[in-house]
Amino acid sequence: MTDHAVLALEHIGLRIGGARILEDVSLQVPAGEMLGVIGPNGAGKTTLFNVISGVVRPTEGTVHLDGRDVTQQPIHRRAAAGLGRTFQTSSLFPALTVLENVRLAAQAHTGHATSVFRTPRRTDAATAAARTALAEVGLADRAGTAAAGLAHGEKRKLEIAMLIAMDPKVILLDEPMAGVASGDMPAITEVIRGLHRGGRTVLMVEHHMEVVLGLVDRVAVMHHGELLAVDTPEAVMANPTVQSAYLGEPV
Repeated sequence: MTDHAVLALEHIGLRIGGARILEDVSLQVPAGEMLGVIGPNGAGKTTLFNVISGVVRPTEGTVHLDGRDVTQQPIHRRAAAGLGRTFQTSSLFPALTVLENVRLAAQAHTGHATSVFRTPRRTDAATAAARTALAEVGLADRAGTAAAGLAHGEKRKLEIAMLIAMDPKVILLDEPMAGVASGDMPAITEVIRGLHRGGRTVLMVEHHMEVVLGLVDRVAVMHHGELLAVDTPEAVMANPTVQSAYLGEPV
């Protein structure tokens, strides 16, 4: 593991029922980088995120977060150590307001057990953090709306606001554009770009190549559970091995 890597994967392997899911994946992600993870369906992208976040533990290799070995730690300990993640499907509390959803995330970060069902107070630290996060993603004017009443693109923004309120060292975005209407994609792209401008470390799995290539510093290409290439978007797109295995033709 290099000293500057905020996230380091060393020789990660995963076998389930005799099937090889991941094979010898090593990756160093420096602080402040935005990394895109791409590959065809079944390449192992979401499984890799599951290993990083603790949903699944690898059968081989180690995961280091900010210099700490978290390979055997459960999800909540990794979250406390600074790992935040969104999922392909929404994980909101639909009956709570937008503000209450984000305040709940802020309270979890601070360790406070204050009820999310009380009336929000502007002087409350968690509420202040929640309002700041909502402003960052452009949902400040929707604070009093029930999460169930948001459009799908707004729900994606809300999920990102909840991550911001938890102030993670590393953010994993698992297909943030999944189910999002094409007209909403530019706004969500700008929210993600804002995460990067804020100095946060972001890993993103996304099938929309134009989104990935326009955002990231580097691209990691997964294929059959292996890490095929890690390089700048330009170099990856020009890589003949990547073109053959994933893209199918020169780009």
